[in-house]
Amino acid sequence: MKPRKSKYPKIEGLEITDIAAEGKSLGKYGDVVVFVPHTVPGDVVDVQINNKRRRFMEGYVLDFVKYSPIRVEPFCKHYGECGGCKWQALPYPMQLEYKQRQVEEQLRRLGKIELPEISPIIGSAKSEYYRNKLEFTFSDKRWVPRSEVAAGAATGDGNALGFHIPGMFDKVLDVEWCHLQAEPSNAIRLAVKRFAEENGLEFYNLRDHRGFLRNIIIRTSTTGEVMVTMVFARDDAAQRVALLDFLKGRFPEITSLNYIINDKLNDSIGDREVFCHAGKPYLEERMENLTFRVNPKSFYQTNSEQAYNLYKVARDFAELTGGETVYDLYTGTGTIANFVAGRAKKVVGIEYVPEAIEDAKQNSALNGIDNTLFFAGDMKDVLNGEFIERHGRPDVIILDPPRAGIHADVAATILAAAPGRIVYVSCNPATQARDLALFDEAYRVMKVQPVDMFPHTHHVENVVQLIRR
Repeated sequence: MKPRKSKYPKIEGLEITDIAAEGKSLGKYGDVVVFVPHTVPGDVVDVQINNKRRRFMEGYVLDFVKYSPIRVEPFCKHYGECGGCKWQALPYPMQLEYKQRQVEEQLRRLGKIELPEISPIIGSAKSEYYRNKLEFTFSDKRWVPRSEVAAGAATGDGNALGFHIPGMFDKVLDVEWCHLQAEPSNAIRLAVKRFAEENGLEFYNLRDHRGFLRNIIIRTSTTGEVMVTMVFARDDAAQRVALLDFLKGRFPEITSLNYIINDKLNDSIGDREVFCHAGKPYLEERMENLTFRVNPKSFYQTNSEQAYNLYKVARDFAELTGGETVYDLYTGTGTIANFVAGRAKKVVGIEYVPEAIEDAKQNSALNGIDNTLFFAGDMKDVLNGEFIERHGRPDVIILDPPRAGIHADVAATILAAAPGRIVYVSCNPATQARDLALFDEAYRVMKVQPVDMFPHTHHVENVVQLIRR
């Protein structure tokens, strides 16, 4: 049977000339932009187009005609199959250059506001093994890598414990070694897979929603603690205890061993109860003289060491003297609120997730901080004139919203509160630029500081200081 001919063209000898939004490498075919993943500027490639639009095309590499002189050898054997670390072939200093440019272009093009000179991006000291949290998925239908397909392995039957293939919810890459999280992360994952297969524990089927093992979440901390949380699709006590006791005995360095029963059709565990099987129900992180307790469902910046640099920038931009009332919006577990509390009169934190607010209160109590107040609820509903009248007009507002940015009602309330300074921490410079435009009439951007939290990806954090005009 002849292979079906593609309805899209092949392009030979396409030169990759640049990297655009979302980290996509591109070349020009006549007047049409062609996006090609896993390439770097200077590569010359033959490309099979698999998506064609009026103004652009997308494709994948059939062959490298010439390698770019700037290209470096990817360090991970799963590069090109796994959805993470897509910039491995690009030298880290150049990754930082592109991220710096991304911040500047998006703030200027989308925000259309006057900007100061943007400070050089703060790079991550570690470009490998920098994450403190990874979540792996069990599947009884593993993804077959291209190398195996070429060698004649045409079946996806078999178990996998690893990451979802991008765009394929039911396909999981079986990860042999991941360079994102330090040991014992890989050792734990591999031991769990081996134990499960040797003892007949059923891996989950993501399409039919049957099986026993769903996910394993591994967290590590700079204090040397290790948390493992197993997610099971049903409660089979004998199998559950056997696996957890195996982990407890095999890895004495695990300080928090937990499990969750998730019998829903989706993987979200926010509404599931966490049970502690052994050790403490939390792990601890330290930042300066502060200790933070991180629970299995808590949010904590996944690059611990770089988070410290990010929070120092935010604190410096707040320019606190000890007499200010600070509002920390989208406070999460109160990390920034507690981090700046020692230099403020009062810090008021607001967050949507009630469990996160309980963590924030607990972290204040753990560190003897008595000048913080935390409130749970939807930001646009909680933060209003009555709330500000009750808790005092903020001198400084720090906000660290999700990728979607802030609601227009929240921006209006902030403008009405008229703080002297706003510190805007963002994981998405595009939505940050949009929001800065909302403040532009009343506030001037004085400082901009990009921070790289995620080497080998296009993601970048950015901190902006605004001063009331």
